Amino acid sequence: MKERKFYQKVLQFNDKLSKTSLLLPDNYRMLNPFIGEGKNLVNEISTIFYKKFYNDTNKRQLILGSSPARRGTAVTGIPFEDAEHLKTKTGISIQNFYVNKSSSNFLYDVIEEYGGCEKFYSKFYMGFVCPLGIVRTNYNGNEVNCNYYDNKKLEDALYQLIICSLKEQISFGIDTSVCYCIGSGENYKFLKRINKEYNFFKKIIPLEHPRFIMQYNSRQKDQFLKKYLTALSFNSKD
Repeated sequence: MKERKFYQKVLQFNDKLSKTSLLLPDNYRMLNPFIGEGKNLVNEISTIFYKKFYNDTNKRQLILGSSPARRGTAVTGIPFEDAEHLKTKTGISIQNFYVNKSSSNFLYDVIEEYGGCEKFYSKFYMGFVCPLGIVRTNYNGNEVNCNYYDNKKLEDALYQLIICSLKEQISFGIDTSVCYCIGSGENYKFLKRINKEYNFFKKIIPLEHPRFIMQYNSRQKDQFLKKYLTALSFNSKD
């Protein structure tokens, strides 16, 4: 039987996410870009993007954020890629879903310095510990972005989804010698803890979140950029 391409496994994973339904604690809601009004556009973009960069059976190393941002991946469906960058890669305008965050801009600089999209995506796959976005309704009645680790009840409700989705992402064809964790705080602590139980990866390398870099340490951006590039060269065959 012919082995499926990497992109086919990603798209199948996304299709499974479209059927995911979980009961979350009061005031929390899951964001799923693969259902609802924008799903057809998201699916079209995802298919073009992943077929373009993952049309092979090569192994890749995994880069994991915490969970999709409310106005980022929870809209586009592609981790850490914003609408402006996606338009250049897929030719599709996402005017009604326009997002352009500092996080994706920093990571895009990393990708460019690494050698460009083709080289970067041939070696890495970007995903999340929790594959779907989460929002919380605050005291003013507004929905705000939150993370799976914000409180124990939320974490418990999402735990099985997290474990199952990590196992499935690894099955795409992931080199488990190393995993890169975006977020050196709670996301890294959680990932390190579950890795002790499930032995997903031999090594986890934490990296500061791009939002933390750009919002609070923008003057040191070049230093962090260098740190990312040095880390991503771990066990590199180049």
